[in-house]
Amino acid sequence: MFELLPRSRFHPARFDLGRLRDVVVASFDAVRRRLALLTAPQPKGAHTPPLRLLPGEIAYYARWLAGKAFYPCTLPESDSPKVVILLPGFGADARRMARMAHELEQAGHKVKRWKLGYNLGPSEERFRQLSDRIVEVHERYGTPVYLVGWSLGGVFAREMAKLHPERVAKVITLGSPFSHTPWSNHLWRTYQAVTGYPVNDPPIACDVRAKPPVETVALWSPCDAVISPRAARGLPGERDRAVSVRCTHLGFADSNEAILAVGRELA
Repeated sequence: MFELLPRSRFHPARFDLGRLRDVVVASFDAVRRRLALLTAPQPKGAHTPPLRLLPGEIAYYARWLAGKAFYPCTLPESDSPKVVILLPGFGADARRMARMAHELEQAGHKVKRWKLGYNLGPSEERFRQLSDRIVEVHERYGTPVYLVGWSLGGVFAREMAKLHPERVAKVITLGSPFSHTPWSNHLWRTYQAVTGYPVNDPPIACDVRAKPPVETVALWSPCDAVISPRAARGLPGERDRAVSVRCTHLGFADSNEAILAVGRELA
């Protein structure tokens, strides 16, 4: 009365339990590794900004969300326009520095995006893409470019200048942790958890303290609640000049103080 499904059409053995087990074990191992990186102890010798500065970062972000963080910028028109590439900080993309790009362009500079999406840490592939982008912009405009990097973006900018000293005219870092210790900031644990490797053992070979063979200026802030001034301003042999700017770490991306400081350096 009822026709049974032929045995040849039903193969429970085809479901590979061993492979599923391996995937589950690998996933748990990855989660454990990330949790260990997120909860790693602070090494001795590291220096972090005082927590009393944190409300300033929160207040700035609240004003930014409400669209009330800015007042008109008075960046003067440049007598010598430059070609600039902006490099965003960790966890951010080019849109976060859109206001700086707009104000610099209003002053006459040609501002280009880095075109790598969100900055989620260094890798060989990301460095290759950024290197190609610098070559592309340099060849298109026929002039050395100025690299302006916020936070981790500034560390990228320094490394790119070492690879392309003939294509990079100047590096300007904005609250970038290139000096002191890799743990001299409040984001290193989050950075480790996101990237999956220790902050002192990146997946590429580099010496972040070594000064690029081009003019290198470090903008740092005593109001920065994220990156230690010791890490952001560096030592004399690690950069050419260090310039103090009174803004929050978040403000380095688009505050008037940061934009005016970058404008002066481009001039």
